[in-house]
Amino acid sequence: MSRTEQSRLDAIASDPRYAEGPNEAMVEYSFEIFRRHMKPGPTLEMGPAEGVMTRHLARLCPDLTVVEASRRFCADLKARHPSVKIVPSLFEDYAPSGKFTNIILGHVLEHVEDPVSILARAGAWLADDGCILAAVPNARSLHRQAGVLLGQLPVENALNEADQLHGHRRVYDPESFRHEFNAAGLNIRVFGGYWLKPVSNDQIQESWSPELLHAFMQLGERYPDIAAEIYVVASAS
Repeated sequence: MSRTEQSRLDAIASDPRYAEGPNEAMVEYSFEIFRRHMKPGPTLEMGPAEGVMTRHLARLCPDLTVVEASRRFCADLKARHPSVKIVPSLFEDYAPSGKFTNIILGHVLEHVEDPVSILARAGAWLADDGCILAAVPNARSLHRQAGVLLGQLPVENALNEADQLHGHRRVYDPESFRHEFNAAGLNIRVFGGYWLKPVSNDQIQESWSPELLHAFMQLGERYPDIAAEIYVVASAS
């Protein structure tokens, strides 16, 4: 692990935001979507950050491995989930001893330097009947389109303040997201979206009830191209 990348990840981990407010609800909903497509068997979660999804995966998957480069996150995860195998490593340095039925990349690909390489590596770790389940923010989300019209963003896929805080390197649209999987030699079985998001997280947190937020999570499944989050379920063959 390079010192530069380790320092970058530790800095991001010092002020995490995925486990609070609407973002926590978003990760919770992505787990509900992933669970529809998961099969019993060894499961790998890549880059769990604060572990919002990990707590659900730990209950669902008796054989769960987590790979996380942030030392702070690894220590927190180990304390909360002693039965989960926690591996402190960059994805590029990780070499599993076996295959996985499910590989989870929840909000990972927008962070890494070479997403196609990471996907290709993950594809090599899949069991014959396994699948990769990945989710990322969508540049075409309604709130980003509104941001462009309001002059808050120059273009929909520009990095906004929240992207920079989270350490995002890019913002995908549906076409570029699917392209990464195709370029890695993976077969896309399902493409979808969730969370129709017309306004910012701050505005949602100020006035939306949990029930309203959940309804808009569901609505995003009807309109994936303009949902705030998009996801793919893919296989190696």
